Amino acid sequence: MRISEAWLREWVDPPVDTTELAAQLTMAGLEVAAIDPAAPDFSGVVLGRVKAVAPHPDADKLRVCEVDTGDATVNIVCGAANVAAGQLVPVAIVGAKLPGDLKIRKAKLRGVESNGMICSARELGLGDDADGIMVLAGKGRPGDPFRDYLKLDDNIIEVELTPNRGDCLGMAGIAREVGVINRLDVTAISTPAVPQAVDDVFPVTLAEGAGCPIFAGRIIRGIDPAASTPAWLQERLRRGGIRPISPVVDVTNYVMLESGQPMHGYDLRTLDGGINVRRAQPGEKLTLLDGRDVKLDEDVLVIADASGVKGLAGIMGGEDTGVRDDTVDVFFEAAFFEPLIIAGRARRFGLHTDASHRFERGVMPGGQLAAVERATELLLEIAGGKPGPAELTDTGGEMARDAVSLRRSQLHRLLGIDVPDSDVSEILQRLEMTVEEYAEGWHATPPAFRFDIEIEADLIEEVARIYGYDRIPETDATEQLPARPDSETRVPERELESLLMARGFREVVTYSFIDPRLQTLLDPGADALALSNPISSEQSVMRTSLLPGLLDTLRRNLSRQQERARIFEIGLRYIPQDTEIKQEKCLAGLVYGTRYPEQWGAGGEEVDYFDAKGEVEALLQLTGEPGAFAFEAASHPTLHPGQAARITRGDAVVGWLGALHPAHQHALELAKPPFLFEILVDDAFRAKIPVSGGISRYPAVRRDISLFLDESVSAASVLACVKKHAPEVLRQIKIFDVYRDQGVDSGLKSVALGLILQDYCSTLTDGEADSAVAAVSTGLVKDLNAKIRD
Repeated sequence: MRISEAWLREWVDPPVDTTELAAQLTMAGLEVAAIDPAAPDFSGVVLGRVKAVAPHPDADKLRVCEVDTGDATVNIVCGAANVAAGQLVPVAIVGAKLPGDLKIRKAKLRGVESNGMICSARELGLGDDADGIMVLAGKGRPGDPFRDYLKLDDNIIEVELTPNRGDCLGMAGIAREVGVINRLDVTAISTPAVPQAVDDVFPVTLAEGAGCPIFAGRIIRGIDPAASTPAWLQERLRRGGIRPISPVVDVTNYVMLESGQPMHGYDLRTLDGGINVRRAQPGEKLTLLDGRDVKLDEDVLVIADASGVKGLAGIMGGEDTGVRDDTVDVFFEAAFFEPLIIAGRARRFGLHTDASHRFERGVMPGGQLAAVERATELLLEIAGGKPGPAELTDTGGEMARDAVSLRRSQLHRLLGIDVPDSDVSEILQRLEMTVEEYAEGWHATPPAFRFDIEIEADLIEEVARIYGYDRIPETDATEQLPARPDSETRVPERELESLLMARGFREVVTYSFIDPRLQTLLDPGADALALSNPISSEQSVMRTSLLPGLLDTLRRNLSRQQERARIFEIGLRYIPQDTEIKQEKCLAGLVYGTRYPEQWGAGGEEVDYFDAKGEVEALLQLTGEPGAFAFEAASHPTLHPGQAARITRGDAVVGWLGALHPAHQHALELAKPPFLFEILVDDAFRAKIPVSGGISRYPAVRRDISLFLDESVSAASVLACVKKHAPEVLRQIKIFDVYRDQGVDSGLKSVALGLILQDYCSTLTDGEADSAVAAVSTGLVKDLNAKIRD
């Protein structure tokens, strides 16, 4: 929204300068993005009257103009095709300085002396039009300063309005805000009813439920098609960012800038039968004012007559009804369209017009007839004509706003200060609300144009911004922050995260909703919850595992030449159970690529199952009782048969570990198998409370055992058996060698164990150590059918 400061001060003139005015608007929630001069700096430009125009004797495209500049009549050579006798024009006299450091001097053009320059809008920095000179419509005395004539010593304040403040998309709304801030009355432009001169009316029908409850219209006959928009009005349009076109269009745009109410002017001869505001019918099309043909959907509101659609309601009119150079009869319309009916429709057609920008934010209900009266008044002054009666079509819909309660206690709680009751009442009343006090505060009924005030917090915001955010003092918080308990019986998530990041992992956060095809591929037996309103078809079901998100992240990284990945995520998975959704917190991880980053001291070995298992074991160590967990060979639909393990703690399954299933690897187009793990956080990471213990002063003894075992016997079974049969002096077990080759029978493997023995009371004798080894050996033979090697 571009605001002319001079125009604004005609409505309300606070005793502050431009900078302070901009600061006031910003602090009131109407952020000022820039302050620019209305015109660039230039001097020596005066009004001139072209008295005569003659062709140049030696140049077909040049003309010799006789121009009255007040003090003298001078000859000026001009190349503009639109120069004509009788015109009032801006003239840069000899010695003038124009934008771009251009200084005007006497010159001879093809042998004819030129004493100045008749200026175009571009040469004065007032527009982009350089096709001809700037012709000033209106009265003016030759020799008067051009800057004074157009009041160019002005500032343009550019305000970036938030979408909820559609009431400020007109000078009336901005002036109202400035008046409230400075406690000044606003001098609005009066719009008296224009007496009718003819009885002609144009019938209007509003379809029920179409979203247009109010429609004002008027016929004006016999306007002068040769009339020109006066310079002052053109200049106000320019400062508002709108290009002048013709008197009818300029008047409607001026009323829009003034009141915030968009209008449209039709060439009456193009309308047939009557106006009908309705929804588009199947197959209807429209050629817009910009020449584009659009196909209309049935939810689009249109302006139609007996012959068909004439315009997109609240967006843009049709090409065949636009005002032309020979238009003499005009039909003005101003309507109220419900914001939700217009919202999004312009963008659907690739449009963003001044009208749609205002209608989709909400214009003032009830201001339509006044807008038609104002436009009629201006057009009659410019182009004459005979107006018919101003007609208002109203469906009688309820437009009144409900009162909103504001509690004094809530105002204090949210602002932290006590705003005097008198200030609160005055602020709300100046904002044109109807205020009624009651014991706990106020009942305030917002005006019809404030669509953004619906709840108590909205009223508190209004009080705060007008009272002044800068008047709310800084205060230190008086509440004590509660200490968060940190139980020793659980491993904190931050420790899990820190450990993984220290081991080279990077944390990722993926969407909780995933592609149903990926969900079905990786977890075909799960009944995933489908979203009723998904972001896209690729994110339409809730995940039953975190692994799909990690695999999708891996694929994205591989597509960006990241060939090595170690990633993890802690998040929720969603398991439907009867009529509820069970949410389980999981820690999932993925390793892929080489075991170590590329370097000279290590080869390029690929990660394997045991790398992933080592990461999981490091995590489980944090519980303080890693021996409580077991890794059991099992099948899982996501994991590779024979390279998958179920992680248990006692009788409960707390996670899974393994390589990605080959079929899924092929479907995901992965060159190598990633290794995955997923662990239930709540079940797996219960921690053992630390208990202090003594440190033995006596030396430890190591004894090794070598044995043959069946290939099917797992390392976990060996460790469990050793712990079962070993005496209390056993401190540690190490499996330091596994051999399958020459000298070992088929189906067997050779395993070497190291037993670390130590007593707290004395040094172990050889006999005590041998006795412990014998007990372990006997248990291995008995339970695992092991054969002890010599």
